[in-house]
Amino acid sequence: MLIHIDQEKCCGAGHCVLAAPEVFDQREEDGIVLLLDAEPPAALHQAVQDAAAVCPAAAIRLEQV
Repeated sequence: MLIHIDQEKCCGAGHCVLAAPEVFDQREEDGIVLLLDAEPPAALHQAVQDAAAVCPAAAIRLEQV
């Protein structure tokens, strides 16, 4: 799995961080998503899929590799 984020779309809701804190974080100044691991291990794939599903701005795109 390869994760792509669009910081321009991100609204800073933080749902991704709650779903997968090992993979996503937020910038301190404005809450915009930060990607910590673009290719997370298989054990985190479900959490990443959940994060993408709950993103209100659709700023997370997942690619199967």
